[in-house]
Amino acid sequence: MTQRLKDKVAVVTGATSGIGLATAKRFVSEGAKVFITGRRPDVLDRAIAAIGGDVTGIQADSANLADLDRLFAEVKAKAGRIDVLFANAGGGSMLPLGEITEEQFDDTFNRNVKGVLFTVQKALPLLGKGSSVILTGSTTGSTGTQNFSVYSASKAAVRNFARNWILDLKGRGIRVNTLSPGATETPGLVELAGNDPAQQQGLLDYMATQIPMGRVGHVDEIANAALFLASDESSFVTGAELFADGGAAQI
Repeated sequence: MTQRLKDKVAVVTGATSGIGLATAKRFVSEGAKVFITGRRPDVLDRAIAAIGGDVTGIQADSANLADLDRLFAEVKAKAGRIDVLFANAGGGSMLPLGEITEEQFDDTFNRNVKGVLFTVQKALPLLGKGSSVILTGSTTGSTGTQNFSVYSASKAAVRNFARNWILDLKGRGIRVNTLSPGATETPGLVELAGNDPAQQQGLLDYMATQIPMGRVGHVDEIANAALFLASDESSFVTGAELFADGGAAQI
């Protein structure tokens, strides 16, 4: 690898599977000291083993402010600063208008909006000049998706955080960008189709037909985009939304 993150300290939330896991692996391989979070200890332990190298796992729910305090206290004690913060933890479920529940709304917005807000806010004392904050958005934040309005609205909020925070942080030298994947083969995506492998593959096949490149994304491709935003190669990029979506949101 090119060691584009050599000697940098990175925090990746929600890094036990999918995009977060792939990105944490890439950051370590590029020379970063990486801290990851996950909500379940057993899954977190497996992720640490899969990543290898200079990685520390901390059990934390990004929607729980006490967990975030504990996370950043440990990062401060062990590393003293954060150069790259990837606020990636989140998720959602599908329900059509007319069937949306308060429970679904609260769960989605707590994970995707509250969690992102307080992850970044509580990390601020450790973020210095030249640091990079990456927020996980989604193509659904700017396009329509049937039965997915609550999740889509939460990701639109995340996108707008970046637009506003670069003004709040003006003069501090902290960059904030949104990385918006399109359909990417992750456990979180295929589980939307239930537990039947045939139905899961059917979902992926259908999504591929809606993408100009004719296929869904791979987690390593999203990790590559995250690496660009994390590295000094994007030193004049802030407030932007980088789509890694095979062109889906561009048509």
